[in-house]
Amino acid sequence: MGFSLLTSACCSYCNLGLGSKSSSLFLSLDFLPNTNSNGLLLTTKSRKFNSPRACGPPSDPLLVKAARGDRVNRPPAWMMRQAGRYMAVYRKLAEKYPSFRERSETTDLIVEISLQPWEAFRPDGVIIFSDILTPLPAFGVPFDIEEVRGPVIQSPIRSEEDLKTLHPIDFEKLQFVGESLRILRKEVGKQAAVLGFVGAPWTIATYIVEGGTTRTYTTIKSMCHTEPHVLRALLSHLAKAIAEYIIFQVDAGAHCIQIFDSWGGQLPPDMWERWSKPYIDEIVSVVKKKCPQTPIVLYINGNGGLLERMKGTGVDVIGLDWTVDMADGRKRLGSDISIQGNVDPAYLFSPLTALEDEIKRVVQCAGPKGHILNLGHGVLVGTPEEAVAHFFDVARSLKYDAQIDCNLVGASNLVA
Repeated sequence: MGFSLLTSACCSYCNLGLGSKSSSLFLSLDFLPNTNSNGLLLTTKSRKFNSPRACGPPSDPLLVKAARGDRVNRPPAWMMRQAGRYMAVYRKLAEKYPSFRERSETTDLIVEISLQPWEAFRPDGVIIFSDILTPLPAFGVPFDIEEVRGPVIQSPIRSEEDLKTLHPIDFEKLQFVGESLRILRKEVGKQAAVLGFVGAPWTIATYIVEGGTTRTYTTIKSMCHTEPHVLRALLSHLAKAIAEYIIFQVDAGAHCIQIFDSWGGQLPPDMWERWSKPYIDEIVSVVKKKCPQTPIVLYINGNGGLLERMKGTGVDVIGLDWTVDMADGRKRLGSDISIQGNVDPAYLFSPLTALEDEIKRVVQCAGPKGHILNLGHGVLVGTPEEAVAHFFDVARSLKYDAQIDCNLVGASNLVA
């Protein structure tokens, strides 16, 4: 690659080299990036980082170690929506089973679909094929998925009377999730992390209040002012049910859980602080008490204005969407939390050389500790499978220099 970038700022993070062993990049956790025609121009001085689990149990999957901030030899990688319509094998199965609800609520199909990208690409994380709305009927909110409209909730909750339909989560109605996770854990073994996921209360509430998908969120945003007690009751119920659902997934075999507050970015930051964050805080608190060794990832689409607030929830990993520069995200979040992301999914339609360069840039900016390589959003329909394969091949080719102490993050090398 033939370039070197000098860095100096408040604290040292790493010394990386990509393309050839002679190329080097010195990155800092608290650096201020300056971009010019030669790339990033940064400065640094070294410091120690003491981790309570600096090396971690050797049996932990790579992704789990990175999520906890333990030292790893390369960045683990997976993709949001890595199972789905871009894969020919999935499209063929969908022709036989055209109902999404059937595909996502039948154990054998869930397992088969979840393992399709694992068998094809060997990602470091295998996420269960499911949906954030899957648990709704288990606590009193039936829904349908229509071909054109998507999710449809025939009886939205907008009043105190409507709240009466809610009840504690019934896991008898979610046994297919538990069974699928147990099978996936057995199938994958120690070769990858099994990932579970949930929707955040605010995001789930948008569907329940609006009656389905929306582009404006006007009904639920108005409800914040016209019926705040009803919305708070709904969000509180969802927080309790979702926390229990996470624990259910962990007990069934999930190594790691991602919380999708997909529509949290539709709120102004002060409104997110008021209407989403407290309920995520509650979930994280409950789960951490019951499952302290299970890393939790929080992802919000359009999270550039929320990063510091997201960190305040107590999660282990912040997922960055592709609109946030990775270097800026690392600077804003600091060294004491892991990050995930954030290659633009559109890069998978670019020449493979461009994709490879972007992967390396993202990894360079994230640094050699506490980074899970991912896209900044889900895999797009029509994405070439060759590009997905290349993404994971490149990720596996990157290596952090092991010549550092488990408790020290100082000058470290990444070579490809």
